[in-house]
Amino acid sequence: MSASTANVLYDAPGPKARRLSLISSIVSAVVIGGGFIFLIWKLGQPRTTVNGATLTGLWDPSRWDIFLDSAVWQGLIVRGLIMGTLRAAALAAVLALLIGVVLCFARSAPWRWVRGVSAVVLEFFRGMPVLLMMLFILLALGTNGYTAVVAALAIYNGAIIGEALRAGINALPKGQREAGLSLGLTPFSTRILIEFPQAFRQMLPIIVAQLVVLLKDTSLAYVVAYPEILRISYQLKDYFGSTTYSFSIFLVVLAIYLAVNFSLSALARWIAKRSGPRAGAHTETLIQDPTLALDQAEHDVR
Repeated sequence: MSASTANVLYDAPGPKARRLSLISSIVSAVVIGGGFIFLIWKLGQPRTTVNGATLTGLWDPSRWDIFLDSAVWQGLIVRGLIMGTLRAAALAAVLALLIGVVLCFARSAPWRWVRGVSAVVLEFFRGMPVLLMMLFILLALGTNGYTAVVAALAIYNGAIIGEALRAGINALPKGQREAGLSLGLTPFSTRILIEFPQAFRQMLPIIVAQLVVLLKDTSLAYVVAYPEILRISYQLKDYFGSTTYSFSIFLVVLAIYLAVNFSLSALARWIAKRSGPRAGAHTETLIQDPTLALDQAEHDVR
């Protein structure tokens, strides 16, 4: 955007406005930093429980000595994170993508009854809470905790991904579909070879962001007795003493969740940065020369 265009959109701040903005930024930074320092100090102070017992501050070494035991890290990382949370999230993510693709094609099918049934299914599963779906699959269908967690997460997130993919297809220019039909492709082949790859590429950052939500929703598996990292942390607190180590274990589990989710969020931003401009340029090229649509589709298939 040029400087002349920017000046039309808003007035450039003068010296007084820039000075006021700088002062406001400094004051806000001091307040936020002071609040953070106060929180750290407050957590380090001894406190008295409702039972009258006195606990040392959170930063006292006695509140963290259990993490010198390798069995604690094995329980949190291996049993809780890898064998519990990530194992359920990985399978649920794959199934959610498959369900999303199926629902996407069903919602855009040429038959009205197929679109109607798929719309009812989508709205039903999108409106049902994930926890309630887990409990229903566990109790009504008599499955184990792992199956209930994976099925509920796959169905719920698959419905959302399906709507995202359908929105991506509907956002494509009509010339994409007309180009395929004019080259002799059937409507289904046009949808598979031309429209869907572009829509999937454009909606990929949104899909990855939804998979981040799927990973966080695995914490609801605690209710159905599935041993993910949150349930393992509760077991550790009960074993070592919830009064002394509860907050320490909570902070460690929080740090693990943040590390995993930040990694997936960074992946989503990286995908958005790589696929966004390229997808837009690719779409514009296909609009300018529709015959490239079929060539590109055949190349993707090969």
